[in-house]
Amino acid sequence: MTSCIDLIYEARDIDQRLGSEDKIDAWFDAKTRGLNEWQKAALREQWGTMQNVLSSRSRMERVVQDIVFDFGVKPRLSNHRGNAILVASSIYEACKYFELFQKTVFKGKCAVVTSYNPQAQDVTLEETGANSETDRQFIYNIYTALLKDIDARPGKSKTETYEDQAKDLFKKQPANMKLLVVVDKLLTGFDAPPCTYLYIDKSMQDHGLFQAICRPNRLDGDDKDFGYIVDYKDLFKKVENAIAVYTSELDHSAGGVDPEILLQDRLIKGRERLDDALEAVALICEPVEPPNGELEHIHYFCGNTEVPTELAEREPQRVALYKATVALVRAYANIADELEAAGYSAAEIVRIKRDLGRYLDLREIIRKASGETIDLKAYEADMRHLIDTYIEAGEPRKISPFDDMTLLELIVKSGIANAINSLPGGIKGNKDAVAETIANNVRSKIIKEQLNDPAFYDRMSKLLEEIIADLKAKRLDYEHYLKRIADLARQVQSGKADNVPHQLTTPGMRAIYNNLKLPSVQQAGAIGEKTHAYETVWDPKISLVLAIDEAVRRVRPDDWRGQQAKENEIKRALLPLLGNDLAEVERIFLIIKQQSEY
Repeated sequence: MTSCIDLIYEARDIDQRLGSEDKIDAWFDAKTRGLNEWQKAALREQWGTMQNVLSSRSRMERVVQDIVFDFGVKPRLSNHRGNAILVASSIYEACKYFELFQKTVFKGKCAVVTSYNPQAQDVTLEETGANSETDRQFIYNIYTALLKDIDARPGKSKTETYEDQAKDLFKKQPANMKLLVVVDKLLTGFDAPPCTYLYIDKSMQDHGLFQAICRPNRLDGDDKDFGYIVDYKDLFKKVENAIAVYTSELDHSAGGVDPEILLQDRLIKGRERLDDALEAVALICEPVEPPNGELEHIHYFCGNTEVPTELAEREPQRVALYKATVALVRAYANIADELEAAGYSAAEIVRIKRDLGRYLDLREIIRKASGETIDLKAYEADMRHLIDTYIEAGEPRKISPFDDMTLLELIVKSGIANAINSLPGGIKGNKDAVAETIANNVRSKIIKEQLNDPAFYDRMSKLLEEIIADLKAKRLDYEHYLKRIADLARQVQSGKADNVPHQLTTPGMRAIYNNLKLPSVQQAGAIGEKTHAYETVWDPKISLVLAIDEAVRRVRPDDWRGQQAKENEIKRALLPLLGNDLAEVERIFLIIKQQSEY
């Protein structure tokens, strides 16, 4: 049996603060201008979690500085006889830590060991945001660089060869491999006597945490009196319980909490939470009409496509479903590997897994049917930039956290057949469900973009209602419905009608044209005479639109939105163009204000 030593636990906290809340709000609003409130909330939920705040670059740099400092002053670390393991929360964070350590004295003496093995297909479809690479691209690039000069050993991949070399150095030459950055690997069954410190920057609990804290407890010469646990996640109570398990397993005569009681208490609570979560989703779906198929669920959660307001009115039901499904997934994940130990029979386990799958499929169907999907990947790099730029971390102190395209984009880019084929099985096998899903997605887009161009989207809304009515009255067969709805979807997605004048080259121009009420013929003619740039434009309405566009671009001040004095400058320029009609100026100004190009 391997000899063990005592452990010393130390929690360290890193204060974090927002550098500028106003800038964060303005930045977020600018980047998500095209999203509705539900989609913005989904983005905030993913990137506003504690995990993503705790993975800010500023905080991670503080952790790196803290560990480097320890290696300069702590016994065994400073004399090169001991080394350490850093447990990161994710593969992304492990790679980010590895990159940061390469800029310190650890360069060439630090390795990252995770379950990741780079494959070209990991990033071939990745799209970057405005500021940096996505998380997946970053991971791929880090691994590609560190494996560049590795020659694979017989029967092993380059990644496995790299890890074997790193582990061998860590065990035999601590001065040449000071730190291993891991996520889940090496936390069980990896005995390395030189390992003296375990730095934890990951939320852990129970047996997994117990296994991890045992890494630095191996005897290694007379100068290793203790193994040290440094906790950046404030896991004190969980570490206390894990140490109780640790001491009990070493010596059953020791006092303290019985590890079996701890385990059983967690499983009881886990079962209660899972049962409650299953019941909550079932109650939300209870009002669905028989026979409780996909179409009935779409009707309940999305409403009647013939009533334009029902999609928005049913939003509370959809939000409740989404939240309850998330709670169910979390409750299941907490005890997924211990369902039998939690007291569930084999039949109950089968039922739970079946119900979980069914509810996840339902959530996807409703999201698709309502047009409420969002590709979070497209915002990933921008949100990472936001977190890294505006989250500021203080010094550590000791104390004791989208389908690739929307359905309409798929219709436009790949055609109606491919778009339908991309739908969940529960939808695409039902013609009525397909029809309603596409109609709801078109309506959702119309509602979202309404203020940008009221006249155009009112026209599109009326066309949608006509198509739905024709299908219901059987004036259209399914094939012709799909052709008409695909054509409508294309126009709605592009924000442009097929017959738009070619001179109107921007969305702003088209929005003004669609909503403009032409002044008197004499005024319009005068505008054409005064605006030399548009002398070749014979349509007086087009001429007026071009004149308005030119005037707004010429007089608009910087940051004019929301500034009354600056907005008035634009209105004064519009007044003579719109026949000195104050009401018309105000109406057109609201259209202009919605256009991001001005």
